[in-house]
Parts: sequence; structure tokens; C-alpha cells
Amino acid sequence: MFPTMIGTVVIAGIVGYLSEKSGFTRNGILQSIIICVGGAFLAYFVRLMFGIGFGSPGVNAIVSSLGALIIVPTHWRK
Repeated sequence: MFPTMIGTVVIAGIVGYLSEKSGFTRNGILQSIIICVGGAFLAYFVRLMFGIGFGSPGVNAIVSSLGALIIVPTHWRK
């Protein structure tokens, strides 16, 4: 369980960094990483509690990180 959580955080951090460097988002590197890690934690705990997920923990981390990057910044932008 603990290595899965650490792997989720690492994958989410990489997704946040790469999305910022590729121009997918314009939040700032640290902000994108924080958003991705938050989304990945949420998906990780949903999978633990309810068993809802996309299969492997790595795919869950990538999909939830990208989903958080799409939802959170556009929700607060006007």
C-alpha cells in the first residue's frame, strides 16, 4: 500500500511538470504539481475505499492528474 502511494505521488508530479513544460497548462510548475498530486491522492483513496478505478494504480494516477489539471484551473478562471 505504501509503495503504491509513493508511486502515485511521483507519477502525479511528473505529469504536472510535463504538462506545464509542454504548454498544456499555464499555472506554473509548482501549482500544476500540487493540483496533480491532489487529484491523484483523491483517486487513490477512492480506489482504496470503493474499489473504483481504471485498472492499474499507474493509469489511475495519470488519468486523475490530467483530470484535475483540466477541472481545477478552468473552474476558477473567469
